[in-house]
Amino acid sequence: MPKLHRIAAFCVLAAAAAWIATDEFSSVGSAEEAQGATAPVAEPPATAEKPLLRTVAAVEPVFVDYARTIRLSGITAADKRAVLAARSDGVIKSLTLVKGGKVSAGDVVMTLEGPETEAQEKIAEIALAQKDSDLERAERLFAGGNVPEIEVTNARSAREAAAAELARAQAAVDKQRLTAPFDGIVDSLDVEIGEWVQTGTPVATILSLDPIVVMAEVSELDLGSVVVGAKARVQLVTGAELEGTVRLVAREASAETRTFPVEIALPNPDLALSAGMTAEVLLSAQSVRAVEVPRSVITLSDTGVVGLRVVGADSVASFAPVTIIDDTPDGLVVTGVPEDIRIITAGQDLVRDGDAVEVAAAEGISQ
Repeated sequence: MPKLHRIAAFCVLAAAAAWIATDEFSSVGSAEEAQGATAPVAEPPATAEKPLLRTVAAVEPVFVDYARTIRLSGITAADKRAVLAARSDGVIKSLTLVKGGKVSAGDVVMTLEGPETEAQEKIAEIALAQKDSDLERAERLFAGGNVPEIEVTNARSAREAAAAELARAQAAVDKQRLTAPFDGIVDSLDVEIGEWVQTGTPVATILSLDPIVVMAEVSELDLGSVVVGAKARVQLVTGAELEGTVRLVAREASAETRTFPVEIALPNPDLALSAGMTAEVLLSAQSVRAVEVPRSVITLSDTGVVGLRVVGADSVASFAPVTIIDDTPDGLVVTGVPEDIRIITAGQDLVRDGDAVEVAAAEGISQ
Protein backbone atom coordinates (compact mmCIF):
# COMPACT_ATOMS: atom_id res chain seq x y z
CA MET A 1 0.00 0.00 0.00
CA PRO A 2 2.71 2.61 0.76
CA LYS A 3 4.14 1.87 -2.68
CA LEU A 4 0.80 2.59 -4.40
CA HIS A 5 0.48 5.98 -2.57
CA ARG A 6 3.88 7.02 -3.77
CA ILE A 7 3.01 6.13 -7.38
CA ALA A 8 -0.28 8.16 -7.22
CA ALA A 9 1.48 11.21 -5.81
CA PHE A 10 4.03 11.12 -8.58
CA CYS A 11 1.31 11.03 -11.25
CA VAL A 12 -0.45 14.10 -9.85
CA LEU A 13 2.79 16.02 -9.71
CA ALA A 14 3.58 15.19 -13.33
CA ALA A 15 0.13 16.36 -14.55
CA ALA A 16 0.42 19.70 -12.74
CA ALA A 17 3.80 20.35 -14.27
CA ALA A 18 2.46 19.66 -17.77
CA TRP A 19 -0.48 22.19 -17.34
CA ILE A 20 1.83 24.92 -16.15
CA ALA A 21 4.04 24.28 -19.16
CA THR A 22 1.16 25.06 -21.58
CA ASP A 23 1.04 28.73 -20.27
CA GLU A 24 -2.82 28.71 -20.01
CA PHE A 25 -2.71 29.27 -16.27
CA SER A 26 -1.28 32.77 -16.56
CA SER A 27 -3.66 33.89 -19.38
CA VAL A 28 -7.06 33.17 -17.72
CA GLY A 29 -7.46 36.51 -16.02
CA SER A 30 -5.92 38.39 -18.97
CA ALA A 31 -8.35 36.86 -21.44
CA GLU A 32 -11.31 37.82 -19.32
CA GLU A 33 -10.02 41.42 -18.97
CA ALA A 34 -9.49 41.69 -22.71
CA GLN A 35 -12.91 40.39 -23.47
CA GLY A 36 -14.41 42.84 -20.96
CA ALA A 37 -12.54 45.76 -22.51
CA THR A 38 -13.66 45.02 -26.07
CA ALA A 39 -17.33 44.09 -25.36
CA PRO A 40 -19.79 47.08 -25.28
CA VAL A 41 -21.57 47.76 -21.99
CA ALA A 42 -25.38 47.43 -22.36
CA GLU A 43 -27.33 50.26 -20.65
CA PRO A 44 -30.65 49.43 -18.93
CA PRO A 45 -33.71 50.61 -20.84
CA ALA A 46 -35.12 53.95 -19.64
CA THR A 47 -38.59 53.58 -17.94
CA ALA A 48 -40.89 56.43 -16.79
CA GLU A 49 -42.02 56.24 -13.14
CA LYS A 50 -45.84 55.88 -12.83
CA PRO A 51 -47.80 56.89 -9.68
CA LEU A 52 -49.30 54.06 -7.67
CA LEU A 53 -53.05 53.71 -8.34
CA ARG A 54 -55.08 51.95 -5.71
CA THR A 55 -58.02 49.93 -6.88
CA VAL A 56 -61.29 50.52 -5.07
CA ALA A 57 -64.79 49.15 -5.51
CA ALA A 58 -67.55 51.72 -5.94
CA VAL A 59 -71.26 51.81 -6.69
CA GLU A 60 -73.72 54.50 -7.70
CA PRO A 61 -76.10 55.50 -4.85
CA VAL A 62 -79.82 54.92 -5.18
CA PHE A 63 -81.77 57.84 -3.74
CA VAL A 64 -85.19 57.31 -2.14
CA ASP A 65 -87.70 59.41 -0.22
CA TYR A 66 -87.33 57.86 3.21
CA ALA A 67 -89.59 58.41 6.22
CA ARG A 68 -87.94 56.96 9.27
CA THR A 69 -89.92 55.41 12.10
CA ILE A 70 -89.81 57.01 15.54
CA ARG A 71 -90.49 54.55 18.35
CA LEU A 72 -91.85 55.78 21.65
CA SER A 73 -92.91 53.99 24.81
CA GLY A 74 -96.21 55.10 26.28
CA ILE A 75 -99.15 54.23 28.47
CA THR A 76 -102.88 54.54 27.85
CA ALA A 77 -104.89 57.06 29.82
CA ALA A 78 -108.46 58.32 29.97
CA ASP A 79 -109.37 61.15 27.67
CA LYS A 80 -111.11 62.85 30.61
CA ARG A 81 -111.11 62.13 34.33
CA ALA A 82 -113.27 63.84 36.94
CA VAL A 83 -113.72 63.30 40.65
CA LEU A 84 -117.32 64.28 41.49
CA ALA A 85 -117.74 65.95 44.87
CA ALA A 86 -120.69 67.02 47.02
CA ARG A 87 -121.62 70.66 46.47
CA SER A 88 -123.34 71.20 49.82
CA ASP A 89 -123.92 69.54 53.19
CA GLY A 90 -126.70 66.99 53.60
CA VAL A 91 -127.88 63.41 53.60
CA ILE A 92 -127.80 61.52 50.30
CA LYS A 93 -131.39 61.09 49.14
CA SER A 94 -130.80 59.33 45.82
CA LEU A 95 -127.76 57.85 44.08
CA THR A 96 -127.91 56.46 40.55
CA LEU A 97 -124.21 55.72 40.22
CA VAL A 98 -123.02 52.11 39.96
CA LYS A 99 -119.36 51.19 40.01
CA GLY A 100 -118.39 50.19 36.47
CA GLY A 101 -121.64 51.59 35.07
CA LYS A 102 -122.06 54.20 32.35
CA VAL A 103 -123.28 57.74 32.75
CA SER A 104 -124.27 60.41 30.23
CA ALA A 105 -123.46 64.09 30.32
CA GLY A 106 -126.12 66.03 32.28
CA ASP A 107 -127.53 63.02 34.14
CA VAL A 108 -128.46 63.72 37.78
CA VAL A 109 -126.41 61.10 39.60
CA MET A 110 -127.01 62.15 43.24
CA THR A 111 -129.43 64.33 45.24
CA LEU A 112 -129.38 65.46 48.86
CA GLU A 113 -132.25 65.87 51.25
CA GLY A 114 -133.12 69.55 51.62
CA PRO A 115 -136.78 70.44 52.40
CA GLU A 116 -135.83 73.84 53.74
CA THR A 117 -134.08 74.94 50.55
CA GLU A 118 -136.93 73.62 48.43
CA ALA A 119 -139.39 75.60 50.54
CA GLN A 120 -137.32 78.72 50.15
CA GLU A 121 -137.46 78.27 46.40
CA LYS A 122 -141.27 78.05 46.47
CA ILE A 123 -141.54 81.19 48.64
CA ALA A 124 -139.22 83.06 46.29
CA GLU A 125 -141.32 82.03 43.28
CA ILE A 126 -144.51 83.30 44.94
CA ALA A 127 -142.84 86.58 45.94
CA LEU A 128 -141.64 87.16 42.40
CA ALA A 129 -145.09 86.53 40.98
CA GLN A 130 -146.52 89.12 43.41
CA LYS A 131 -143.91 91.69 42.46
CA ASP A 132 -144.62 91.11 38.74
CA SER A 133 -148.28 91.83 39.40
CA ASP A 134 -147.47 94.99 41.38
CA LEU A 135 -145.22 96.29 38.62
CA GLU A 136 -147.86 95.67 35.99
CA ARG A 137 -150.49 97.55 38.04
CA ALA A 138 -148.16 100.51 38.69
CA GLU A 139 -147.31 100.84 35.01
CA ARG A 140 -151.02 100.79 34.09
CA LEU A 141 -151.89 103.48 36.64
CA PHE A 142 -148.97 105.63 35.59
CA ALA A 143 -150.06 105.41 31.98
CA GLY A 144 -153.52 106.73 33.04
CA GLY A 145 -151.98 109.58 35.02
CA ASN A 146 -153.21 108.24 38.38
CA VAL A 147 -149.82 107.67 40.09
CA PRO A 148 -146.48 109.46 39.92
CA GLU A 149 -143.50 107.91 38.12
CA ILE A 150 -141.85 107.14 41.45
CA GLU A 151 -144.43 104.44 42.07
CA VAL A 152 -143.39 102.64 38.88
CA THR A 153 -139.74 102.95 39.78
CA ASN A 154 -140.31 101.46 43.25
CA ALA A 155 -142.36 98.60 41.84
CA ARG A 156 -139.67 97.76 39.29
CA SER A 157 -136.96 97.73 41.99
CA ALA A 158 -139.04 95.44 44.19
CA ARG A 159 -139.58 93.08 41.27
CA GLU A 160 -135.82 92.89 40.55
CA ALA A 161 -135.08 92.16 44.21
CA ALA A 162 -137.62 89.32 44.19
CA ALA A 163 -136.05 87.87 41.04
CA ALA A 164 -132.62 87.92 42.68
CA GLU A 165 -133.99 86.17 45.76
CA LEU A 166 -135.50 83.44 43.57
CA ALA A 167 -132.17 82.95 41.77
CA ARG A 168 -130.42 82.48 45.12
CA ALA A 169 -133.00 79.95 46.28
CA GLN A 170 -132.73 78.04 42.99
CA ALA A 171 -128.93 77.95 43.32
CA ALA A 172 -129.26 76.44 46.79
CA VAL A 173 -131.58 73.75 45.45
CA ASP A 174 -129.27 73.10 42.47
CA LYS A 175 -126.35 72.48 44.83
CA GLN A 176 -128.27 69.53 46.25
CA ARG A 177 -128.14 67.84 42.82
CA LEU A 178 -124.98 66.37 41.31
CA THR A 179 -124.79 65.87 37.54
CA ALA A 180 -122.34 64.01 35.27
CA PRO A 181 -120.03 66.42 33.40
CA PHE A 182 -119.50 64.10 30.39
CA ASP A 183 -120.24 60.63 29.05
CA GLY A 184 -118.14 58.06 30.80
CA ILE A 185 -117.75 55.11 33.13
CA VAL A 186 -117.93 55.14 36.92
CA ASP A 187 -114.45 53.97 37.89
CA SER A 188 -114.93 54.32 41.66
CA LEU A 189 -117.80 55.09 44.05
CA ASP A 190 -117.09 56.43 47.53
CA VAL A 191 -120.53 57.04 49.13
CA GLU A 192 -123.85 55.28 49.75
CA ILE A 193 -127.49 56.36 50.04
CA GLY A 194 -128.31 57.80 53.47
CA GLU A 195 -124.74 58.86 54.13
CA TRP A 196 -124.08 62.36 55.45
CA VAL A 197 -121.70 64.32 53.25
CA GLN A 198 -120.15 67.73 53.53
CA THR A 199 -119.26 70.18 50.80
CA GLY A 200 -116.28 68.81 48.89
CA THR A 201 -116.72 65.16 49.95
CA PRO A 202 -115.53 62.90 47.04
CA VAL A 203 -118.48 60.98 45.61
CA ALA A 204 -117.24 59.12 42.51
CA THR A 205 -114.59 59.11 39.77
CA ILE A 206 -115.78 59.29 36.18
CA LEU A 207 -113.57 58.30 33.23
CA SER A 208 -114.10 59.08 29.56
CA LEU A 209 -112.44 56.31 27.51
CA ASP A 210 -113.58 57.13 23.99
CA PRO A 211 -111.24 58.15 22.61
CA ILE A 212 -108.54 56.67 24.82
CA VAL A 213 -105.24 58.53 24.89
CA VAL A 214 -101.70 57.15 24.71
CA MET A 215 -99.31 59.32 26.70
CA ALA A 216 -95.70 59.25 25.43
CA GLU A 217 -92.64 61.49 25.32
CA VAL A 218 -90.46 62.45 22.36
CA SER A 219 -86.83 63.53 22.52
CA GLU A 220 -85.74 67.02 21.55
CA LEU A 221 -83.94 65.56 18.52
CA ASP A 222 -87.19 64.08 17.16
CA LEU A 223 -89.47 66.93 18.19
CA GLY A 224 -89.40 68.57 14.78
CA SER A 225 -90.53 65.33 13.11
CA VAL A 226 -93.76 64.98 15.11
CA VAL A 227 -96.72 67.17 14.17
CA VAL A 228 -100.32 67.40 15.37
CA GLY A 229 -102.64 65.45 13.09
CA ALA A 230 -100.03 62.89 12.04
CA LYS A 231 -101.05 59.25 11.99
CA ALA A 232 -99.48 56.86 14.48
CA ARG A 233 -99.49 53.10 14.91
CA VAL A 234 -99.92 51.88 18.45
CA GLN A 235 -99.00 48.37 19.56
CA LEU A 236 -100.50 47.37 22.89
CA VAL A 237 -99.01 44.87 25.29
CA THR A 238 -101.91 42.55 24.42
CA GLY A 239 -100.65 42.36 20.83
CA ALA A 240 -103.41 44.52 19.41
CA GLU A 241 -102.30 47.09 16.82
CA LEU A 242 -104.37 50.24 16.28
CA GLU A 243 -104.07 53.46 14.34
CA GLY A 244 -104.39 56.77 16.14
CA THR A 245 -103.82 60.46 15.59
CA VAL A 246 -101.37 62.80 17.29
CA ARG A 247 -103.50 65.41 19.03
CA LEU A 248 -100.92 67.17 21.20
CA VAL A 249 -97.20 67.88 21.04
CA ALA A 250 -96.11 69.84 24.10
CA ARG A 251 -93.81 72.82 23.61
CA GLU A 252 -92.28 72.71 27.07
CA ALA A 253 -89.90 69.91 27.96
CA SER A 254 -89.95 67.96 31.18
CA ALA A 255 -87.34 69.38 33.52
CA GLU A 256 -86.25 65.90 34.62
CA THR A 257 -86.00 64.07 31.27
CA ARG A 258 -85.73 66.92 28.74
CA THR A 259 -88.40 65.20 26.66
CA PHE A 260 -91.68 66.57 25.33
CA PRO A 261 -95.06 64.99 26.17
CA VAL A 262 -97.08 63.69 23.22
CA GLU A 263 -100.72 62.53 23.16
CA ILE A 264 -102.12 60.08 20.61
CA ALA A 265 -105.90 59.60 20.48
CA LEU A 266 -107.23 56.10 19.72
CA PRO A 267 -110.87 55.32 18.89
CA ASN A 268 -112.42 53.13 21.59
CA PRO A 269 -116.17 52.98 20.86
CA ASP A 270 -116.73 49.63 22.58
CA LEU A 271 -114.57 50.68 25.58
CA ALA A 272 -112.45 47.56 25.17
CA LEU A 273 -109.27 49.46 26.02
CA SER A 274 -108.56 50.48 29.59
CA ALA A 275 -106.38 53.19 31.04
CA GLY A 276 -102.92 52.22 32.27
CA MET A 277 -101.95 49.74 29.52
CA THR A 278 -98.38 49.67 28.21
CA ALA A 279 -98.08 50.69 24.56
CA GLU A 280 -95.44 51.25 21.89
CA VAL A 281 -96.02 54.15 19.52
CA LEU A 282 -94.65 54.14 15.96
CA LEU A 283 -94.56 57.54 14.30
CA SER A 284 -93.44 58.30 10.75
CA ALA A 285 -91.14 61.27 10.43
CA GLN A 286 -91.33 63.58 7.44
CA SER A 287 -89.76 61.97 4.36
CA VAL A 288 -86.31 63.11 3.22
CA ARG A 289 -84.06 62.24 0.27
CA ALA A 290 -81.71 59.56 1.54
CA VAL A 291 -79.54 56.56 0.67
CA GLU A 292 -79.30 53.25 2.49
CA VAL A 293 -75.69 52.06 2.83
CA PRO A 294 -73.93 49.16 4.55
CA ARG A 295 -72.46 49.97 7.93
CA SER A 296 -69.00 49.00 6.65
CA VAL A 297 -68.76 51.98 4.25
CA ILE A 298 -69.15 54.59 6.97
CA THR A 299 -65.83 56.23 7.79
CA LEU A 300 -64.45 59.26 9.60
CA SER A 301 -62.61 62.29 8.31
CA ASP A 302 -59.36 63.47 9.85
CA THR A 303 -61.39 65.76 12.12
CA GLY A 304 -63.79 63.00 13.21
CA VAL A 305 -66.72 63.87 10.94
CA VAL A 306 -68.94 60.93 9.92
CA GLY A 307 -69.16 60.43 6.17
CA LEU A 308 -68.42 58.37 3.08
CA ARG A 309 -65.45 58.03 0.71
CA VAL A 310 -66.70 58.80 -2.76
CA VAL A 311 -65.20 59.04 -6.23
CA GLY A 312 -66.29 61.38 -9.01
CA ALA A 313 -66.23 61.07 -12.78
CA ASP A 314 -62.53 62.10 -12.75
CA SER A 315 -61.65 58.99 -10.68
CA VAL A 316 -60.42 61.15 -7.81
CA ALA A 317 -61.42 60.16 -4.27
CA SER A 318 -62.92 62.62 -1.82
CA PHE A 319 -64.77 62.67 1.50
CA ALA A 320 -68.50 63.44 1.72
CA PRO A 321 -69.96 64.19 5.19
CA VAL A 322 -73.36 62.61 5.80
CA THR A 323 -76.00 62.51 8.54
CA ILE A 324 -77.25 59.16 9.83
CA ILE A 325 -81.02 59.37 10.26
CA ASP A 326 -81.92 55.72 10.86
CA ASP A 327 -80.43 52.34 11.67
CA THR A 328 -82.27 49.46 10.00
CA PRO A 329 -81.56 45.71 9.91
CA ASP A 330 -80.28 46.13 6.33
CA GLY A 331 -77.97 49.06 6.97
CA LEU A 332 -77.76 52.75 7.79
CA VAL A 333 -79.93 55.42 6.17
CA VAL A 334 -78.00 58.62 5.52
CA THR A 335 -78.67 62.04 4.03
CA GLY A 336 -76.25 64.49 2.45
CA VAL A 337 -74.88 62.16 -0.23
CA PRO A 338 -73.82 64.28 -3.24
CA GLU A 339 -75.19 63.74 -6.73
CA ASP A 340 -73.10 62.39 -9.64
CA ILE A 341 -70.68 60.42 -7.52
CA ARG A 342 -70.04 56.79 -6.67
CA ILE A 343 -69.74 55.48 -3.14
CA ILE A 344 -66.55 53.57 -2.42
CA THR A 345 -67.56 50.28 -0.84
CA ALA A 346 -64.13 48.61 -0.60
CA GLY A 347 -60.76 50.24 -0.02
CA GLN A 348 -62.19 53.46 1.41
CA ASP A 349 -59.77 53.44 4.34
CA LEU A 350 -56.73 53.23 2.01
CA VAL A 351 -57.32 56.46 0.09
CA ARG A 352 -57.43 60.12 1.01
CA ASP A 353 -58.88 63.26 -0.53
CA GLY A 354 -57.38 63.96 -3.94
CA ASP A 355 -56.03 60.44 -4.51
CA ALA A 356 -56.46 59.14 -8.05
CA VAL A 357 -57.93 55.66 -7.93
CA GLU A 358 -58.84 52.87 -10.29
CA VAL A 359 -62.50 52.00 -9.88
CA ALA A 360 -63.81 48.47 -10.08
CA ALA A 361 -67.50 47.72 -10.35
CA ALA A 362 -69.26 46.59 -7.17
CA GLU A 363 -72.66 45.15 -6.36
CA GLY A 364 -75.46 47.66 -5.85
CA ILE A 365 -76.31 48.98 -2.43
CA SER A 366 -79.37 47.27 -1.04
CA GLN A 367 -82.33 49.47 -0.37
